[in-house]
Amino acid sequence: ILCEAAGFDTVFIETVGVGQSETAVHSMTDFFLLLMIAGAGDELQGIKRGIMEMADVVAINKADGNNRDKAELAGRQYKNALHLFPAKESGWEARVLTCSSLEKTGIPSIWDAIMEYREQTRVNGYFMENRNRQSLYWMYETINDNLKQRFYHDPEIRERIPEMEKRVMKAEISSFEAARQLLHVHSGK
Repeated sequence: ILCEAAGFDTVFIETVGVGQSETAVHSMTDFFLLLMIAGAGDELQGIKRGIMEMADVVAINKADGNNRDKAELAGRQYKNALHLFPAKESGWEARVLTCSSLEKTGIPSIWDAIMEYREQTRVNGYFMENRNRQSLYWMYETINDNLKQRFYHDPEIRERIPEMEKRVMKAEISSFEAARQLLHVHSGK
């Protein structure tokens, strides 16, 4: 949002790898590019289903030299895997492309796919619908984060949590009852 407000019309967000950060990033982006490398083991084995479903394009990088055949094979495997997922709400059919930054190949095709996706989703209305849904998501995330922060920064709660943890660990009280009591203390303020 800050980058867009500063006038940038294209913003790339890079994550650290497969995990929860991708889900958060997906809820703030218009296009999801999953960048993979071939030849690092069984490519499909270690991929979580969720991240594959989020991808609008899967790009197999390092498709050059001795790795070209492995990249093409991985591309075919990913393409087959993508067909197992339900159709995207955007109407876009996810693609698998190969590229090589070393040989400077495939990158224009990825950019063309991004531009085609943007055009298709603007025309069919999904682009703005998705943006609106993302705004609602972040409204609720902000509320949840603020409530959580207020709860854990409440001096009385901070004082009572260690005692409740001990009681839960000793099975003197259920985790649900401990949570209910702590929430009751907090909501009474």
